[in-house]
Amino acid sequence: MAESDTHWLDEMFERLEKMPVPEGFRVEIVGGNVFMTPQRNTHWQIIRRFLWAVEDRFGRDVMVFSDVRIDFPGYQNGFCPDVAMLKDSAKQDGKGHWRYQDVEFVAEVISEGTAANDYGPKKTAYAVAEVPVYVIADPYQGRCCVYTDPKDGDYQNRTPVDFGTDVDLIGTVVDLTLKTDDFPRD
Repeated sequence: MAESDTHWLDEMFERLEKMPVPEGFRVEIVGGNVFMTPQRNTHWQIIRRFLWAVEDRFGRDVMVFSDVRIDFPGYQNGFCPDVAMLKDSAKQDGKGHWRYQDVEFVAEVISEGTAANDYGPKKTAYAVAEVPVYVIADPYQGRCCVYTDPKDGDYQNRTPVDFGTDVDLIGTVVDLTLKTDDFPRD
């Protein structure tokens, strides 16, 4: 990522933090565009299930969080993934930012207004960053899409999994089976 992009993102996020963003909204920058998305109950319930599954597998000290800024490759990409798991060895840089090179797993839960970002530029940025596992949970379609094996800016494998069917992540860095039978739908 270019130093000018990082500087621009720092400046933009600093300005956004000073704005009266309503509580319950998430703000991120995708391709230089600012997106504010309300956190709906369905959205949060699915995020919680991802977090619980990761913590159940790796313990409460695992490097997993929600809605924390990570700058990804591409033009002005300051993402706040719904769920991001980092390597145990991950350290923040001198400015207190997490490095995309330390991200092992990302999950995004679709919102109507930003679904195109999750399936488009964010998926591309995660693949360019070589995030090993990217899962999109779509409560509108009642389906997860699991992307693995990033290569040359795209994921080589895409596996759709309907809600109610287990998401098999055994053999990946996440190494767990995610139960989706209680994922709520919109």
